[in-house]
This record gives sequence, structure tokens and C-alpha cells, in this order.
Amino acid sequence: MTRVCVAGAGTIGSLFAAHLARVAEVSVLTRRDEHARALNEQGLTVTGRAEFTASVVAATDPAQLPEAELVLVACKGSDVEPLTERLAGHFPAATLMTVQNGLGAEEIAGAHGSWPLLSAVTFMSGTRLGDAAVEYVLDTETWIGPYRDTTPADARAVAELIASSGLKAEGFDDLRPAQWSKLIFNATVNAVAALTGLAHDPHFAETEQPSDLGNLVRGLVDEGKAVARAAGVGLWEDPWEMNVLATQRGHRHSPSMLEDVKAHRPTEVDLITGSLVREAHAVDVPVPLHTALYALVKAKEASYS
Repeated sequence: MTRVCVAGAGTIGSLFAAHLARVAEVSVLTRRDEHARALNEQGLTVTGRAEFTASVVAATDPAQLPEAELVLVACKGSDVEPLTERLAGHFPAATLMTVQNGLGAEEIAGAHGSWPLLSAVTFMSGTRLGDAAVEYVLDTETWIGPYRDTTPADARAVAELIASSGLKAEGFDDLRPAQWSKLIFNATVNAVAALTGLAHDPHFAETEQPSDLGNLVRGLVDEGKAVARAAGVGLWEDPWEMNVLATQRGHRHSPSMLEDVKAHRPTEVDLITGSLVREAHAVDVPVPLHTALYALVKAKEASYS
């Protein structure tokens, strides 16, 4: 697979595009003309965990980009609908891979075209420094699995391509155990960060005192685990242990919902916490903590105006 289109050029999309451009022909679908122009003129510079500048072709119109064999939809959950609507009718020979937190991005994307679909979640993170520059901060894995008209071999092939570019990736026969592990982790950490203003720091794992935030975090994780059990999904990793490990890293990660709240942008809460609450209702498992956080984050969004 040598021709890749990265749809969405935020932090994660930029990291994928720049790295993949070292081993493939990469195009980037942007939202703004000036963003496309910057990428075409300056290339895409990565700093932090890696240091290089990659050449990419960018445009705001999919028709102006070369045909692709793989399309990575690397945007926030709230942008999947408008972005894949723009992709409708384009890249008919491509496999499309969604890279979002939460559940449901695949169905949204699949409604706009008959592309074979792969599903992915990523733990890598960075900081967008500008239209043509991104800092690579956490070099953690992207997990990939088959979804529609694809096989585990397809997932592994894309994981190998991504790994060959200098990023970390792993293909799964069934992504759901890994996807649900991250869903529970994200529904908990993102919502708590958005409401408290705290980056993902040691507060999230402290449980010694009744007032410690870790007690709430553990309760949220336990609710998520109960939903997964009722849905028949075994977890790839324990979300509580994922949380503890993350708080022990030197980097104090600022979750995406917190960044969105600070900027008064819509968050991904519907695709993350909202999807967990909906799954809980479907399997008749009470999740009062997640339901409360979901309502509070939605109210936080309403407060912008």
C-alpha cells in the first residue's frame, strides 16, 4: 500500500501524515485553504520524539488529491460526519480507516460510502504547533482491527505500514477488547478532566482519602467494566491500570475534552461518554456516575453561549 490520504490534519492526523510520508505517497485533506497552502509550501515538520520534515500534497477538495489506497479519517469524533460526507463519492478503490475515541465512528463513516472499513484507536499524542508543524509527545500504539469487508490480515498490513514509518501500531483479529479498554479509560479521564480543569496527573490515581479524585475515577472505571461484561466484551487491558500508569509518566497529558472546553469548542463527549451510556442502557446496566458526567459536560458546552 503506497498511496495514503489523511483526512483531517489536526495533531493526530499530522503525526500520521508526516510519518507515513517517509514510506508512502501521502496526501492530506484539510478544512482551510491556508492550511493546505502551508503544507504544500512548507511540508510538515515533526519535533519531539522525532525530528524531520516530510513532503505532502494537500487540498480542501478531495477531487484535487491523487487516488488513494488507504484513507485515514483522523479527526475528532464530532467532525466524523461532516468530514466523511465530504469524502462521499471519492477514493472508490480505497480502504477507509477511522481513528477516533469512543464507539460509532465506523457507522457514521460507512454511511457515506461503500469503502471497506478498518477501525482503529490510538494512544499517541502530541501538540499542534501550527498548520505545518506538530510536536510528537507520547509514542504509544495505534490499535487496528477489521470492521466492514476487511480481514485481520488487512488490519495487520496497515499496522505494519504504520510501524514502518516510525510509529507504533498493532493489528488485532477483533478490536473490541482493545477498543472498549480505551473507551472506558477515555470516558472516565476525558470527562473528569473537562469538568475539573485538571490535566491527567497523579490526582486521578489517588485513593487514600475519601475526598481523593481517584475514588471517583475508580468508580467510573468499575461502571464501565460492568457494561463491558454485560455486553460480552473481554477487556484487553484494565482501564484502571491504564489510568495509574498514565499518571506516572513525566508528561502531564491534557485530555482532548479539556482542551475543547478551554477553547469553548464542542467536545467528543457524545461519541465517548455518550456511547458508553447508550451501551449501558442497551444491556440494562446502571451507570449513574457516567450519566451524571455526560449531562455535566453537555451543560458545560451549553454554557459557552
